[in-house]
Amino acid sequence: MSAEDATGDGSSEAAEAPIEYFLDDITYQGKTERTREAYERVLKEFRDYLASRDLALAEANHRDCMAYVHQLRGSVASSTVATYASYLHRFYDYMVRVGAFEDNPMALVLEEMDESINADPARRDIAVEEMREFVASLAHPLDRAVVVTFLKTGIRAGELCNLDRRDLSLGHSPDGPVETRAVLDGRRDSIYVPAEPTQGQAYNGEVRTGSNKRKRATTIPVDDELAAVLRRWLAISPDTRSEADPLFASTTGDWGKRLTPDMVHHLVETHARAFGWYETGGGPEENVTPHYFRHFFTTHLRDRTGDRGIVKYLRGDVAQDVIDTYTHDWGDRVRDVYETHIYRLA
Repeated sequence: MSAEDATGDGSSEAAEAPIEYFLDDITYQGKTERTREAYERVLKEFRDYLASRDLALAEANHRDCMAYVHQLRGSVASSTVATYASYLHRFYDYMVRVGAFEDNPMALVLEEMDESINADPARRDIAVEEMREFVASLAHPLDRAVVVTFLKTGIRAGELCNLDRRDLSLGHSPDGPVETRAVLDGRRDSIYVPAEPTQGQAYNGEVRTGSNKRKRATTIPVDDELAAVLRRWLAISPDTRSEADPLFASTTGDWGKRLTPDMVHHLVETHARAFGWYETGGGPEENVTPHYFRHFFTTHLRDRTGDRGIVKYLRGDVAQDVIDTYTHDWGDRVRDVYETHIYRLA
């Protein structure tokens, strides 16, 4: 149950105590105490900053937010600046959704910052050759399929968990003919990542445990290497419990259940720890997590292509109008650039 359901007049309460309301709701959504504390610290620091300028949270415009982000630079790492900005963006986006605030000033700030697409020098630097050794150590078809999908697509953990079988167009599939989305008709080996799935809400007949956070739906090419890994997984994958037919399902105690973000994080942590890439108490600059694979994908593909527009499209960071500035044959352009430059993992 959301805070709005619990209180009835959600927008009124949210307007009166926006930070507390937001924190309560992310707790209802299952966020950990550590995550709640991180949001609380950032939001209260930002509130105090605005108060020093005689502004309330609801009165801030994008220039006020940009000024706050600017004063963070130099005092914290660039990755921390991006994290703070993402927290504020989610807070404002939520306030708009519940009707407490009129607009989200952080939306424009994030576009201007473009922090997320930049390389983060604080993160562990892993060469493609080292990543090949890591992938080679993954014996189970599910584990390898999950990790290689991350590395070849740059999708988030929630987005991977939300993939249904209909979202994958794969020629000569080992699990027989599959009815895919209409948008994939005529598109050879591709994965469709929708923008709509939201944690706690039903999508394709199933309540989801993670959210897709991209600005637009994205069709990502599947190269021959990822296709082979996915075929190997589909050949042994269990019958799923959901009629939505998830692409990735558990093969352990929750046999046939759609993978959740927690399951995926545990899967990656287990293998990364065994490889010396994860330590308890380590931060994002040390530990390899599902999000690290997104960073790896972004960094290596951007460096190989030199085309930030296509990398941002594949990440789901741009809207249709940006795509239209490149070419009318965008889908073909993406596939050509992707297949020419994507790294090999075997």
